[in-house]
Amino acid sequence: MIRAAFFGLFLTATSATATPIAEVLCAPSHEMQKKLEQQFRSSRAATGMRSPDEMMEVWTDKRGDWAMVVRYAGGTSCIVAMGEHWEVTENPA
Repeated sequence: MIRAAFFGLFLTATSATATPIAEVLCAPSHEMQKKLEQQFRSSRAATGMRSPDEMMEVWTDKRGDWAMVVRYAGGTSCIVAMGEHWEVTENPA
């Protein structure tokens, strides 16, 4: 659901030939977060630092749709991957 809905929204689509998906969707970080939380009822499930200027975020909803977002220090966020059937697993000790 997230995947289909984002392609028709206000987000800017740019070509991403070096990535495994056809398009990368970008918007100002505050707009991206608002859209994920309010319209798609998603919440941030995980975060991790990729570099001093990039944070990776995984957003999920209750149905299991997910989006991987890169949040840049400059104030832009980009969806770089999307999918379905997100599942939380426990990390074995």
